[in-house]
This record gives sequence, structure tokens and C-alpha cells, in this order.
Amino acid sequence: MTPVSSHSPHGQSPLRTVQVLGGGNARSSAHVRSLASGLVARGVRVTVCAPADADRTYDFSGAGADHVHVPRSSDPGAVAALRAACAEADLVHAHGLHASFRAVLALSGRRTPLVVTWHDRAHAEGARAHLVRLLERRVVKAASVVLGASSTLVDRARATGARDARLAAVALPGVRKAARLEDPDRPRPKVRAELGATGRPLLMAVGSLDTHRGYDTLLDASRAWRELDPVPLVVIAGEGPLRAELQRRIEDEGLPVRLIGRRDDVAELLGAADLALLSSSWESRSVLAQEALHTRVPLVATDVGSMPELVGDAAELVPYGDAEALADTVVRLLGDPERCEELRAKGVRQAATWPSEDETVAQVLSVYDELTQPRPLV
Repeated sequence: MTPVSSHSPHGQSPLRTVQVLGGGNARSSAHVRSLASGLVARGVRVTVCAPADADRTYDFSGAGADHVHVPRSSDPGAVAALRAACAEADLVHAHGLHASFRAVLALSGRRTPLVVTWHDRAHAEGARAHLVRLLERRVVKAASVVLGASSTLVDRARATGARDARLAAVALPGVRKAARLEDPDRPRPKVRAELGATGRPLLMAVGSLDTHRGYDTLLDASRAWRELDPVPLVVIAGEGPLRAELQRRIEDEGLPVRLIGRRDDVAELLGAADLALLSSSWESRSVLAQEALHTRVPLVATDVGSMPELVGDAAELVPYGDAEALADTVVRLLGDPERCEELRAKGVRQAATWPSEDETVAQVLSVYDELTQPRPLV
């Protein structure tokens, strides 16, 4: 049974919420789209404050929410637009560090409850890392509740000064799961042929071409795979600042790796793969890991962040930055179909333990009601 907001019965006005997005993170944007749809279905009024291009991509309006364009920046104009959008809100829910900081500025002087969801850790080095820590402290001290998508994020929020930090795992949106059903017009052999992986193993990696993704280690490991017959093809879907550097290495060293840029058919690409690879220095609730297990694709990932918590024993975990361990694990799996089948079965069982979209919405709504319902006099 679908729970309904306790603001709806007995003639009370619907709960009015504002969801604040920075607009640059696909994971948080997809979550807000799912959350908006579920909240509206439960009688909650939802306004999504996000850049216009985010609404075009995720169709918050199509989920029944009102959309207000708020630029990604934290300049006075953007903060003023957000402050106006939050004027009648019973509660504001911000997603990600920069959106949360913007919400803190917009709500300054108001008593509107602020819920913050951390979907991932902000990646920064040097002076920027210090700035990120300052922003995190400002945000968690202003937030009524901080929701972390993984226990490591909850621990980080508490260590940073959060008065109330809770685990709230974010479900993989149904639209992505539905897309993984095989399209008869694009069967697996056709996808493999388009990628150049006919008659050879296909290893799939997905993610922005940034330092923390560990693609330098992945390229190091790919040197060992040149000795295999047939030689596996590594395909990396994503875009980012390291593209030119990675492409130069691939060409100079003759590595069996293809960079295919940002794609909107990742589910199909992954479904055609023999193995999924994750080489990051840190992960929270990895979308790729979830999709791989749902899709029954054996996963090799780095043993970092919340990865062990997310996948349990349903994936092969290797140390971050260890190219030899990554290379050896891939070689072993490619030669061991029984182990791959075992990982597929374990992946399906592990995925069944993750929360559904309905459960995710229900948990968030219970937090909203807790923060907005009148407290009885004792």
C-alpha cells in the first residue's frame, strides 16, 4: 500500500516542498525526478529548482512537479531566484553539496526545515579540498537532517558536524531498469559489432573522464590484456577533462581501449558486455555497479568507499590503483565461466536487497512529516 503524506487528511493543506538541484549530476537528477513523481502521487506539492536544461532532460514537469529555472551558480541572482521559489515552502530538500549551499544562502533568516541528501562525495584536491570542507560544514550545521546515500557518507556528515545524519539509500530509477530489457531491434550482437567487439571479449567502463575515476590504472591494466587471444576490447563511455590525455596514451601505447564519449544508451552497452569495470578512487552508491548487477554482468570494482556495502560478495573487488590486481582478476574471470555465472546469480540476489523507488519515497516522506507535523503538547 502506498503511504500518503499525513498533511493531506482531515482538510489540511498539502505539504509544499521544494527540491533544489545543481543540475550537473545525473544520479541526483534522476533521483529527484523519481522522488517528485512519488511525492506528487502521494498528494505532495513539489517544485523543482534546477537549470532549464535539467528539466528538459529529466522532465520534472512531466512528473507533476512545477519547475523553476535556477542557474547553477551561487551568485546573488541565483540565490534570489531560489529564495523567491522557497517563499511558500513547508520544507526544502537540496541534493548535492553546491545545491545545498545555495539553499542555505536562500533560506538565511527563515525557519523553513532543510533536508540535504548527499549522493556522493565532492572530489577536490589542494586548496579546493579545503573550500569543499568549509562548504560541507556550513551545510550540515544548517540542515535539519542530512540523508546519506551510503553509510560512509552518513559517517562523513556526522564527522563534519551534522546534528542529525541518517542512511537513506537511493533507489536506481525505474526508467534505467526498464531500459535494460533487451530491445529486439538492437540485439546484443549488433551492439557488440557497432563497438568493434565481434569475436572478442567486451569490457565496459562508464563514468566521467576525471582523475578520481582511476582510468590511468585501467589503461595500465589493459597492457597485460594485449597478450590474450583474442584481445579484449575496453570501451569507456563518458566525457571529461582527461579525454585528450587518455586518447594520447591509447594511441601511443597501442592499447585495446576505445573512448566513445557520453552516451544515452549505457544500459544497452552494458547489457552487451562480458565484464563491467570500475576503477575509481572512491564510490558511494555507484549507478554502474547497480546496473551491472541488475543486468547480470559480472563486475570488477575497486574496494573503496561504500562499494563493499553495496555489492557484498556479488562482485570481484581489487585494491585501488593496483593495475596488476585488476589485470589478473579480469584474466581469471574471462577464463572461468563458472565463476562468472556464480557472480551473475549473486548479483541478482544482492540487487533484490536494495530499496525500491517506492520504499525510497516513503522513507523521505516520513522525514518530511517528522519535520513539519505539529508536535503535540505534553
